[in-house]
Amino acid sequence: MISLIAQIVDKVITILIYAIVIRTFLSFVPQLKSNYLISLLYDVTDPLLKPFQRFQIGGPAMAVDFSPIISIIALNLIQSWIVRPFF
Repeated sequence: MISLIAQIVDKVITILIYAIVIRTFLSFVPQLKSNYLISLLYDVTDPLLKPFQRFQIGGPAMAVDFSPIISIIALNLIQSWIVRPFF
């Protein structure tokens, strides 16, 4: 039973990582934000990225946002240290 729960959590974390990567690429096309699926993607990934958005380099016009990279690293650490030992 614990193995099944660990596998489900592992798949959810993997899907979240892919969602963050897709959101990162879609951020270069701002006119797609009005789409319902893109809006849903932003709603799912915002809670994962907001805590790390203070890690930016540059001014307001040309800031480089490292929150996707940091959140993917955090999710990978959770996945490898907490979830995968239960397989």
